[in-house]
Amino acid sequence: MSKQSVKKSQRGQGMTEYIVIVALIAVAAIATYQFFGQTVRTQTAGMAQELAGRSAQQTIRAAGDNAQQAVQEGNRAKGLNAYNNEAAR
Repeated sequence: MSKQSVKKSQRGQGMTEYIVIVALIAVAAIATYQFFGQTVRTQTAGMAQELAGRSAQQTIRAAGDNAQQAVQEGNRAKGLNAYNNEAAR
C-alpha cells in the first residue's frame, strides 16, 4: 500500500468514528426526549404564559404531573416486547 492510500484510509476511519459518536449522541437524545419531552413542552408553555402576564398554575401542575409520569416510566423495566405493546396502543 502506498503512503497516500494509507492516509486516505486513516482519514476515512476517523470520519467513521465521528459518525458512530454522533449516532450514539442522537440515540441518547431521542431516549431523553422520550422520557422528558412532554414535561419540557409543558414547562416551556408555562414560562411563555407567565411572560405574557397570565397565570400558569394549571400548566405548572400539568408539568409536574408529566414529570412524575416520566419518573414512573423510567422505573419500569422494559424490553423490546414492551416497546411493541406500547406501539400497538
